[in-house]
Amino acid sequence: MTVIMDPTAEQSPTSRERLARPDQLQGLTVGLLDISKPRGNVFLDRIDALLTERGIVVKRYMKPTVAKPAPLPLRQQIVGEVNLVIEGLAD
Repeated sequence: MTVIMDPTAEQSPTSRERLARPDQLQGLTVGLLDISKPRGNVFLDRIDALLTERGIVVKRYMKPTVAKPAPLPLRQQIVGEVNLVIEGLAD
């Protein structure tokens, strides 16, 4: 007999609809979340520069480790400070 273990311990996974994308970024604050993967900062530095050139307000954030979800206080801070988030995934 084979037993498969689910490390997420979710009995019924949550599914959410994606929020609609904004029509424009002008007047919004964009959060850039570095998830601590190597070279993710390089990608986000370029996105930051492009958005800033266009007059978009940018705030930067970083997870302490790629291995775990962002800590609750960081997530709460992001939600309170920005309108949308771009995550930096790289290697």
